[in-house]
Amino acid sequence: MNEQQQECYILAVETSCDETSVAVVKNGTEVLSNLIASQIETHKAFGGVVPEVASRKHVENITIMLEEAIEQAGIAPEKLSAITVTEGPGLVGALLVGIMAAKSLAFALDKPLIGTHHIAGHIYANRLVGEIHYPALALVVSGGHTELVLMEQEGSFKLLGRTRDDAVGEAYDKVARALGFPYPGGPHVDKLAMESRTCEGMPRAWLEPDSYDFSFSGLKSAVLNAVNQHRMKGEEGYEAGIARGFQESVIEVVVEKAVRAVKACGAVQLLLCGGVAANRGLRQALTERCEKEQIPLTIPPHRYCTDNAAMIGAAAYLKYKQGLYSGLELKAEASMSLEAWAVR
Repeated sequence: MNEQQQECYILAVETSCDETSVAVVKNGTEVLSNLIASQIETHKAFGGVVPEVASRKHVENITIMLEEAIEQAGIAPEKLSAITVTEGPGLVGALLVGIMAAKSLAFALDKPLIGTHHIAGHIYANRLVGEIHYPALALVVSGGHTELVLMEQEGSFKLLGRTRDDAVGEAYDKVARALGFPYPGGPHVDKLAMESRTCEGMPRAWLEPDSYDFSFSGLKSAVLNAVNQHRMKGEEGYEAGIARGFQESVIEVVVEKAVRAVKACGAVQLLLCGGVAANRGLRQALTERCEKEQIPLTIPPHRYCTDNAAMIGAAAYLKYKQGLYSGLELKAEASMSLEAWAVR
């Protein structure tokens, strides 16, 4: 590695949904600053993310956060090696705010610009806490994504399976709403499920015997049906049992398919990634299963599971090392392909 790569400082911007985040990452692994402005309280009143509102909040926050991230990192702006920004997937309006800010800064400082894939960021958040050994398998679980991704080498991505309908996080929020919890509902369902002494049986969607795809719409419908049945009978106190039954169904399918994929592909490491990686039930079940199967498992700390710019800086370092930069014509890609973004 040459001297430039040894002292690589990447400023990263993440605005794909409802968190505004700016970070400075050194050499793809050392986080010098990682600022996150959450919009949860704003969107809670609407029961979910409102794209136009999210975009406006990003506009309000981004400029001062750029300044604060650089100041907190303790380096001069001219010392930055590159500027990176999430170009997709995500909400188009939200992505555009970050992209325009990153373009402006890259132009003003005459620094390379790197467009980064949001899911690549979630995967390489694991690089912020330790080495990744290849071939590795990434289990991506978030509000908009549920995927199994094989990485045969650094920066390569092969999609083995994905959700055919609701993502895990989306299913959690819908179930939480049915149980009467506010947005975001996932943590409420997780807490209730972990504390429940009862468990209401729920279906498992295994799909075809050799499939690594996921489906949670049927499970969500089963939950809604169970809730309606209890309400029609005038019953109370059923929420905990449903929460636990739902969570156990999700975890069993996700863990089983991930372990099966690791064995089938000869992966030497399993990476848990995405916002739902903060789920206590999933972390515990996956840890126990991997210990039993002797599969090395890496799970980022909570601060790197949810959307943050540090993970974008970690992923961008892959392209920085190869000199693979984006032009100022970079645009938002709402449905960007992970495999197409791969470092070749």
